[in-house]
Amino acid sequence: MADVTAALIARDLGKTFGGGRTLLGRRKPSVSAVRGVTFSVAPGETLGIVGESGCGKSTLARMLVGLLPPTVGTIEIEGRDLSDYTGHPAAVGRLVQYVFQDPISSLNPRKSIRQILEAPLIHLLGMEPAGRKARIAELLDAVHLRHEFLDRYPHELSGGQAQRIGIARALAAAPRILILDEPVSALDVSVQAQVLNLLADLRRAYDLTYLFISHDLAVVEAVSDRIAVFYFGRIVEMGPAEEVFGVPRHPYTKLLEWSTPAIRRPRRRTAPENCTDHESAKFSGEAAAAELPDPLCPPPGCAFAARCARAEDDCRAVMPTVTLLPSNHEVACHHPLD
Repeated sequence: MADVTAALIARDLGKTFGGGRTLLGRRKPSVSAVRGVTFSVAPGETLGIVGESGCGKSTLARMLVGLLPPTVGTIEIEGRDLSDYTGHPAAVGRLVQYVFQDPISSLNPRKSIRQILEAPLIHLLGMEPAGRKARIAELLDAVHLRHEFLDRYPHELSGGQAQRIGIARALAAAPRILILDEPVSALDVSVQAQVLNLLADLRRAYDLTYLFISHDLAVVEAVSDRIAVFYFGRIVEMGPAEEVFGVPRHPYTKLLEWSTPAIRRPRRRTAPENCTDHESAKFSGEAAAAELPDPLCPPPGCAFAARCARAEDDCRAVMPTVTLLPSNHEVACHHPLD
């Protein structure tokens, strides 16, 4: 039975690209971008999804909003399977919307801001001109932009202004869920803070549910109630934000923390003092510099084993399952950190 108390649920979600056979019968290579992802998001909650580039975050986001069909698994929005909306994209658009990473390229350069904001009001809500005018004025006020921006074109906007228009467009059809895919990574640091504050205000004002995807740990920690750490297409750790970053249990989460620079503190190039000699040597050598595994030839066990200072034989042979720890903290690791 579906959990109607959750805004969004993903169950055993997977996405594979390629595969099949050529006309000559040769097998095409396949890449599994997302593997066995399961999570739920409560109404009004912000779930942060963090991981390095190439780990499958954006593929997951596009599946959640219906831009990509999952290969396996199910997605439920407010208790209803997303596949039930096949052939009815407008119905999905009224439930969940997407905010893109690059604010300028996500807006049609040939349309004015007025036309861009009118499109979802016409095609998703079927509004009449008078209703559209009032709604557009409300949206501009919500994202703190002057009404004279309506007659401008995307190339006449700064990055921060363009992202505000992208957020306004996502809000036009009054969705209940926003998928935010790296929404501030292309902006200057000072503008990032303004957009993050705006998103926090909009979440409270419109009772929104966010999935906030980023590779920036500081940004994710600042905006999220819970955090899911993504690695090589899987969630390796998930829990309350203060738990995941305060007491990380997966070695990859700890590596992310060590690798993040901070003001007045240089980026770590050696492990902290409380590590064992073996862990310190491993961290300062190949583990920190290693790349993601080859997606065309994934390892049989834990994908992080080649970079992990705690890896044992079982890590290289058997995929770890998710273990539930206190405080709803989950970790997929054979030998989690103490």
